Amino acid sequence: MPDHTRPAVAEISGTAAGDTPLLSVVVPVRNEAPNIAPLVAEIGAALAAIPHEIVYVDDGSTDATAATLDELARSTPALRVLGHVASCGQSAAIVTGVRAARGDWIATLDGDGQNDPADIPALWDFALAESAAGGPPLMVAGWRVNRRDTQVKRLSSRLANRIRARLLGDATPDTGCGLKLFPRALFLSLPAFDHMHRFLPALVLRQGGRVVSRPVNHRPRMRGQSNYGTLDRLAVGIVDLFGVIWLQRRWKRPRLRP
Repeated sequence: MPDHTRPAVAEISGTAAGDTPLLSVVVPVRNEAPNIAPLVAEIGAALAAIPHEIVYVDDGSTDATAATLDELARSTPALRVLGHVASCGQSAAIVTGVRAARGDWIATLDGDGQNDPADIPALWDFALAESAAGGPPLMVAGWRVNRRDTQVKRLSSRLANRIRARLLGDATPDTGCGLKLFPRALFLSLPAFDHMHRFLPALVLRQGGRVVSRPVNHRPRMRGQSNYGTLDRLAVGIVDLFGVIWLQRRWKRPRLRP
């Protein structure tokens, strides 16, 4: 059986900033060449006041994504680029990016430009304040209150979120939002498997962490077309859901004596 959590990876190009970043923005992409330069520019502008790096993971693209990233990395010191030799899926790309990241905090974004990087500083400030107050490790999940997608996507996501919340008890209204912020160490403590990114809130809760949803902006897709489609999600969703239920039932969080 192939190991989807350890895809073949090649460093394409790019140099990171000299100073260690506080925040790493991980962006998984497949065939998103037209969206790369605009999104990288937006991330840089939004995080100008925060020491950061941008980690793109090209998930086996067959368009000009690799060449576009290669060229852009030459002029963008904060941009680092990794590439899967063949497509392994969005979750594998996120895992690759987080493992390679140097920041203690991770923000994830979808590569299609629909998530707004301008939301990251507010999520970052909220996460730091909550963490300073103590308590379990925190994931801040974006909540696309005014989602700008097709009716089919909106209805299928609404149904999937209700089913997940009912069966997994993750109390998260929008688990599919690509914009999330969390400690790198927390993510690395989670079990890695194909499609895990759709269940991150439930996995964080299983690990003893907590999840807070915050409203974020959502924008229509301006260029290209979806590469991780609705039918793909529906085809594997039920199997994945019962797999996560199994994980929840097969683990008891130990509590240390005072």
